Amino acid sequence: PMLESVIVALREAGADRIALIAGPEVRERYAARVEQTIDASPSGGVNIMRALNAWPEDGAALLYATCDLPYITGAAIADFAARAPGGALAMSLVPSERYAARFPDCPRFGITLAGERLVNGGVFLVPSGGAARIERVATPLFEARKRPWRMASLIGIGTLWHLLTGTLSVGDLEAEASSVLGMSASAVRDCAPELAFDVDTVADYRYACEHV
Repeated sequence: PMLESVIVALREAGADRIALIAGPEVRERYAARVEQTIDASPSGGVNIMRALNAWPEDGAALLYATCDLPYITGAAIADFAARAPGGALAMSLVPSERYAARFPDCPRFGITLAGERLVNGGVFLVPSGGAARIERVATPLFEARKRPWRMASLIGIGTLWHLLTGTLSVGDLEAEASSVLGMSASAVRDCAPELAFDVDTVADYRYACEHV
C-alpha cells in the first residue's frame, strides 16, 4: 500500500508520533505502526482538521502528509522540513523540469503560475497554533477546490482572475494565504519530486506500478 511508503518515510525523517486518519480496516491494519488512529469522515476538510488536532494539548508544529505518495522518502521530507521557515505554514513545491526528469512520461503534472511551471507537493508543515487558524477555511476551501466561483468567494475575485489569466505568482499566493489565514504562509521551492507524485487516477496508479 502507498500508505506503507508514507509511514516509513515519516519515521526515517525523524517523526516520533504519527496519527493516521482512516477507515476501520486501515486503522486496524496499522494500529501497531502508529501512535494514534482516528476515524475518517466522508468530508476531506473534516479529515484535515482531525489530523491537525491529533495532539491539541502540546501545541507543537505538525507535519501533514497525504497518504497517496508512493515515491516519498525520509530524505525528501527532512529536506523540506529543514528549509521551511519557522512559524510559517509551509508548502512544498517542485520545478516541473525536475519533476519530469524524475518521472518521465507521467500522466499529468503541474500548474503554471506567472509563467513558472510548478508541481505542488503533498507534504505541509503547520506551525504551532496554526490548526486553529486553518480550521475556519479548511472545509470550505476543500469543498470549493473544483468550483472556481465558490473558490472566488473565499480567496477573492482578484486572485481568481490572476489565476485564470496566468498572471498569478507564487508570491501572490503566499501573500493571499497569509492574509486569509492571519499567519505567515510560505512555499518551499525546489523540493524533491518524490513529495509531489500522488495518485488521483487509474493512470497515476498504473504509472506507479510500472515504475517502481
